[in-house]
Amino acid sequence: MHVPVDQVHETFSNLQERIVSALEDLEGARFGSDPWTRAEGGGGLTRYCENGAVFERAGVLFSHVRGHTLPPSASAHRPELAGRGWEAMGVSMVLHPRNPYVPTTHMNVRLFVAHGSDGDQDIFWFGGGLDLTPYYPFEDDVRHFHQVCHDAVAPFGTDKYPRYKAWCDDYFLLRHRQETRGVGGLFFDDLNSPDFNACFALTQSVGNCFVPAYVPIVQARNTTPYGERERAFQAYRRGRYVEFNLVYDRGTLFGLQSGGRTESILLSMPPIAQWRYDWTPEPGSPEAALADYLKPRTWL
Repeated sequence: MHVPVDQVHETFSNLQERIVSALEDLEGARFGSDPWTRAEGGGGLTRYCENGAVFERAGVLFSHVRGHTLPPSASAHRPELAGRGWEAMGVSMVLHPRNPYVPTTHMNVRLFVAHGSDGDQDIFWFGGGLDLTPYYPFEDDVRHFHQVCHDAVAPFGTDKYPRYKAWCDDYFLLRHRQETRGVGGLFFDDLNSPDFNACFALTQSVGNCFVPAYVPIVQARNTTPYGERERAFQAYRRGRYVEFNLVYDRGTLFGLQSGGRTESILLSMPPIAQWRYDWTPEPGSPEAALADYLKPRTWL
């Protein structure tokens, strides 16, 4: 089949606009706008907030890029596609709030197309997901986030939430520390069946669920008082976020290997992070309570 990339481009671009509008309402200020182009083909639009009142850093990125040869991160599991021209597009975002009681969060939806040649069919796959990374977790917030995730994929089969929830727990795992990055959510990749339209519809539903999953948590927690202790713990835990993104994250690796725009790729990094040697929180403290959340659990 010929993949309708223009339709996906418009849908993903509109999703970026709607998410940014909701976040601007929370921030009470306009996000910056940074359009860019890529020498080999394509480009994107980076919408961002730096040093805001609510978001210490926020990046909501749309990209649509093209290349002549698949990068290693995309062809490693599909050697038969090596050498094909390709297109990749998606919306990717990471939000690092200022208040430690508001969780960091990530969302991504994407389409990858390896173009056919000499009569071969285009090969496509969708991927995406969203996850929550609290510092001081609240059970109600986590359950709310997972309920919205569940409802987003329920129309596509009762197997989808448990499968994508488990996939998220496994993917966002810092194996060298044997802890999850946060409390999970949804993750899926390599989605290309039963057909294009069904895959596209599921991917849209995942993207559309981000605002109702996350915005109520910000509204509930952003006025919670905090001090230097909480900020120091937030910076320490943000270090784990950096470790995951640089060591394991496929999107980061793909962006760097494909000659992507470094500023946009690394916008996901927190503005402030810390590493402490062999530090453990005091038993019974609020900081110690986080450890109970950093392993797969059933939330619903």
